Amino acid sequence: MKKTNETDRAVPGAKTEENAFRSGFIPILGRPNVGKSSIMNALIGEKIAIVSHRPQTTRNRIMGVVTTENCQFVFLDTPGIHDPRTKLGEYMMHSVRDAMEGMDCLLMVVDVTSIREKDLDIAREAAQQKVPRLLAINKIDLVKPEEILQVTARFAEMGFDDILPVSAVTGDGLDQLTACLRAKLPEGPRYFPDDMVTDQPERLLCAEIIREKALRHLRDEIPHGIGVEMMGMEKVGDNLTEINATLYCERDSHKRIIIGKQGSMLKVIGSEARQDIEKLLGTHINLKLWVKIRPDWRDNLSDLRTLGYDAK
Repeated sequence: MKKTNETDRAVPGAKTEENAFRSGFIPILGRPNVGKSSIMNALIGEKIAIVSHRPQTTRNRIMGVVTTENCQFVFLDTPGIHDPRTKLGEYMMHSVRDAMEGMDCLLMVVDVTSIREKDLDIAREAAQQKVPRLLAINKIDLVKPEEILQVTARFAEMGFDDILPVSAVTGDGLDQLTACLRAKLPEGPRYFPDDMVTDQPERLLCAEIIREKALRHLRDEIPHGIGVEMMGMEKVGDNLTEINATLYCERDSHKRIIIGKQGSMLKVIGSEARQDIEKLLGTHINLKLWVKIRPDWRDNLSDLRTLGYDAK
């Protein structure tokens, strides 16, 4: 143990390495469905990104901000890394590359219950980045400890600064993950106000909530072909907001399924979305939904822009 000399003593109020304010941008990378959005929501303490069991739920780069007394984390949730087959997929991968521009630290997420070669490919690419790199092994609540050790061993030689087992569902390991992330961030300013948690406009958050409910209840290929356009959002009273939105799909058969018998499916989607939007906005919501067909909209640049995917 080092003996403290008079010259080593901290001056009251002086900035030390421990109490210096740190900040930085942290993209969250990984395959689809490994829990990137769930981890970001858990770290923030609020639901910013929609989640579902469907692959490629996240389509945009979504920013979440956490500000503490001595740190500001700017998380960038990204679409799951995959080989794109449509222009929408290309846009999603462009969003991943954009998120990595100017990053201060990189957080990769894997699903401990399903490690694939793609995970290893992403880890190898992450190893080429000239910033601190952390790996979160998610969903540890679903496996035995020895399985966690096996996965840790597979990534041990990949060049990560830290490998941490976590569970976005139970919260296990998240405090340690937060501490490790802070230690890797540089000293920096508050980029955003203390009370800011995301840069997403309310219209986009509402559209994403509607899409989340559709993802939850629809099956097979239909969820991948759904886009939501906000047609109108207007406050019509002291405690009432009227929202009009259109769900787009690619086939007439999909439209019938989304609407359901006598409108039953659309009612379920609308009812669940309305409840979440009311929590988000803090007001009563009158939500009206329509379903229209846009064939192959995922490969149409004009349609992509209309639905909020600024294809490049």
